[in-house]
Amino acid sequence: MARLCGEDRMARAYDDDLRRKIFEAHAKGHGSFRTLAAVFGVSLGYVEKIFRQRKQTGLVERVRHRPGRKPRVGDEAQQRVVQWVEATPDLTLAEIQSKLLNEAQVQLSRGRVWYLLRKLGLRLKKSRSTPRSGTPKPTKSGARSSLKKSARPRRNA
Repeated sequence: MARLCGEDRMARAYDDDLRRKIFEAHAKGHGSFRTLAAVFGVSLGYVEKIFRQRKQTGLVERVRHRPGRKPRVGDEAQQRVVQWVEATPDLTLAEIQSKLLNEAQVQLSRGRVWYLLRKLGLRLKKSRSTPRSGTPKPTKSGARSSLKKSARPRRNA
């Protein structure tokens, strides 16, 4: 399917080359922000934005946009969680949550702890040494299991 003029296309960011040229012209004293915007054919807001970004980050290059929720748990705390789970695989979510709060000063809900474990590729493992449950699991059809013969009905006739 052919695209028509500009259909389904988003605006592209200006190149870092243009940013460098604007910074060089300003450093050489070729005018105010308004003059530079007119000379380079960009908006005054764009010139103000790139100077503000350079002041905040110290970088001339464009600041890449990273959408989505920003992580609360840093790399160091994530490494601690991995160590805790490797050392004690039967930790509960509540125990990991309290360890994060006490040892790493990171406060997360239990849901966020679970999400963090999934992101790190960790699973909370149940102990394999415990006996199996005596209650049989229900079948898909909902019919009674034929594993055990039921005792006399409990209803009084």
